Amino acid sequence: MSSPADHGIVQFRSPFDVSTTIGKIRAALDAHGITVFALIDFSGDASRAGLSMPAEQMLIFGNPKGGTPLMQQEPRVGLDLPLKALVWDDGQGGSWIACNAPEYIIARHGLPEALAANLAGPIALLKQIAAEPSA
Repeated sequence: MSSPADHGIVQFRSPFDVSTTIGKIRAALDAHGITVFALIDFSGDASRAGLSMPAEQMLIFGNPKGGTPLMQQEPRVGLDLPLKALVWDDGQGGSWIACNAPEYIIARHGLPEALAANLAGPIALLKQIAAEPSA
C-alpha cells in the first residue's frame, strides 16, 4: 500500500472539494459504525488568526474494537491512534486524502502483521470515496 519513499503515508486524489470530501468521509465512517472524534479545520483556524491557506481539514476517527487490541499489545500505538484523514485542496477543483498506512503503524510499533487488518477497513473507505465519480 505504501513504500518507504512515502514515509508510511498513503494518499488518494478525490474529485470533490475539501468540504464535500470531508462530508463523504464522515458519512461513510458513520455508516460503518466508526466514531468521528474530531474535525480540525486548519484553514479555518488560519483564517481566524488572520492568515490564509488553501482549504485543509482533518478528521480523527476510530473504533475501540479495532484499536484496543493494538494498544493492548503496545500502549505507544496510541500515538498513532485514533486514525486520522487529512484532506487538502489540490488547486484544481479536487482534493487529496492522506493517512498513515496500516503497515506503517504496525511496523513502527513492532506489532504482529495480522493486526493490520484492524486498521484496513477505514483506509478502504477513504479509497472508495476517492474513486467516486464527481457529478
